[in-house]
Amino acid sequence: MKNTFKYILFIFLIVSLMSCRKRLDSFLFNNDNSITEYKLDSYGGELSLELPIDYLVPDDDIHLFSYSIEDNDQELEIQAIFVGDLNKISSDTVILYCHGNKDHMDHYWPRQKILSHLGNQGRFGVLMFDYPGYGLSEGEPTESNMYEATNGALNWLKDQGLTNDRLVIYGYSLGSAPASKSVGDKPFVMKPSKVILEAPFASSEVMVQDASVLNMPGSYFVNTKIDNAEQIKKCEVPLYWLHGVNDDFLAMETHGRVVYNNHTSSWKQKNEVSVAGHNDVPIFMGLDVYSESLLSFIIK
Repeated sequence: MKNTFKYILFIFLIVSLMSCRKRLDSFLFNNDNSITEYKLDSYGGELSLELPIDYLVPDDDIHLFSYSIEDNDQELEIQAIFVGDLNKISSDTVILYCHGNKDHMDHYWPRQKILSHLGNQGRFGVLMFDYPGYGLSEGEPTESNMYEATNGALNWLKDQGLTNDRLVIYGYSLGSAPASKSVGDKPFVMKPSKVILEAPFASSEVMVQDASVLNMPGSYFVNTKIDNAEQIKKCEVPLYWLHGVNDDFLAMETHGRVVYNNHTSSWKQKNEVSVAGHNDVPIFMGLDVYSESLLSFIIK
């Protein structure tokens, strides 16, 4: 009877931990693949930001397309949106925007519109893509295929004539992982001239420890090995870090500030935004101030 009880308790703990692992993984990949098309300005779901009508993008500047990546010997179609003049990619600066962990590109469309209006509408091209399993991108999200999708986006830009000196990468939240990876690791086909990180997380380990009351290694609960705090030490290009002081999803002290402090190879700037949380840094900065600060960093 005693051994039976121990066995039942063991099974209960295993099931509970596996359930916890699933929940904690969703902190990293909170994707939605239930849509049948991207609706952009017509999207009726939750948006990352509410923007005034001034930020409309002309239809001629919106280009939806797909590219292929390899994931464990399987070919996946990745969906992307480029805003700007395709013919100017070979001569102008382009911002590659790596979005956060929620939903899909429709959710982040307002952020792409803001970036397309830096300086004036169309001054910079802006490319955004959906990670595998997000929106209409095929597959299931993993750390490795998120990097492959990022590399595929970079490869597409390179094929259009973009060069490293005109590439800026912007990583928001989850997107800070591929953005940090791209500035330090050789497998990426392009290396940006500057990187912007908004609300980055230090590592999946710290993220899980923040979310869990269990005193166990975060690696026990998630498969990802993301460590932006270490990765950013390899970054040799300028960094602009933004973080909401009241971010209750990725605490500024244990995440963003650690990443910022670990960047030591070139000049950098920061903006710790009072009152702002995880999703609303542009709002609490003010859209004009936010845009001007990004523009100043990019053209400096």
